[in-house]
Amino acid sequence: MKVAQVSTRYPPGPGGVERHVAAIATRLGERGHRVDVFTSDLYREFPWERLSPSVPREERAPFGEVHRLPAFSLPGALHYPFFRGLGSSLAQATPDLVHVHTYGTHQVAVARRFGRRSGTPFVLTAHFHPIWSIEGGWLRHRIRGFYDRSLAAPIVHSAARVIVQTREEERLLRAPGFPLPPVSIIPPGYSPLPPPPAPGAFRTRYGIDGPFVLFVGRLASNKGLLPLVEAVATLAPQFPELSLVLVGADGGMRPAVEGRARQRGLERRVRVLGHVDDEGLLADAYQQARLVALPSEYEAFGLVLLEALAQGTPVVASRVGGIPEFVEDGKAGLLVPPGDVPALANAMARLWSDPSLAQQLGAYGRDQVVPRYTWDRLVDGLERVYREVRGS
Repeated sequence: MKVAQVSTRYPPGPGGVERHVAAIATRLGERGHRVDVFTSDLYREFPWERLSPSVPREERAPFGEVHRLPAFSLPGALHYPFFRGLGSSLAQATPDLVHVHTYGTHQVAVARRFGRRSGTPFVLTAHFHPIWSIEGGWLRHRIRGFYDRSLAAPIVHSAARVIVQTREEERLLRAPGFPLPPVSIIPPGYSPLPPPPAPGAFRTRYGIDGPFVLFVGRLASNKGLLPLVEAVATLAPQFPELSLVLVGADGGMRPAVEGRARQRGLERRVRVLGHVDDEGLLADAYQQARLVALPSEYEAFGLVLLEALAQGTPVVASRVGGIPEFVEDGKAGLLVPPGDVPALANAMARLWSDPSLAQQLGAYGRDQVVPRYTWDRLVDGLERVYREVRGS
């Protein structure tokens, strides 16, 4: 089958959706499908940054081709990336099916128009975020509300299938009230990180001394970063050795995080490292951390928690989105309400001060949770959806 995968960004651009698309393209190719990826020339959106000129805009891959199309956006709160030439590029590729990623994006509307002209069905993996969890403040929220009320229904309903990762994501997607096509729940896959180059390599590379709490993810407004800094400030008198290390590309929150750390007198105890390209170093970071914290306002799933558990490291996370569907409170980690600084601090203190509990939770996650999430299982589900949509 010839499949077009369409997403806003693609590696080397960082992010969970980006890794997801790359992984399924690779594995579909290994199963004999022709896959063409259509994406933008963006490295990230917040702040707006294009890929390095050294990254080819047209690239051969083992599964097919990667097309990085020029992107532009409306300014300010109207931010909305468009791909130049996406419709004509799809027409030239003549796919049997278009698999488009992320609800509310320009590419979903293009997939609908292309399907109406060509008869080519499209499926949508929603990667859905509710209004209150998106970045950009009240005006962005109002614009998104207008989209949900007035524009989304005919676009989404034209999909031959909508794919979500969890039951909670499906519930949230149904909340706006417009009719959906058939919905399939297909949990994500997990790609094991390579082994560390050497024990302690992460500490050596970044000059980190002493035990630390680790955050991995984009420094974005929905990640609960300021409550995390406040929780560290709460714990600082009780645990003078505790520090916080944040790994991830800046999504606009780095100045606020560093400013809050200065206000709370934590300049030496909060390290913001940026994106870590070396996955072996990232694996070592997970192994070296006492615990991994992800206190987000919302997560459709939270793949970094699987990455942490795969290294046997326990997690503290918000009880939001899809997280409770694989992190059972008290089994692989501890769950807290989003934005609740005392609860977050208490959960972190509990694992920090009880190494045997931390080891028990991490081992359960590694041995019982992580093995459930494989790319083979995900791609099995995708192939079933593709066959059903194509009627073959």
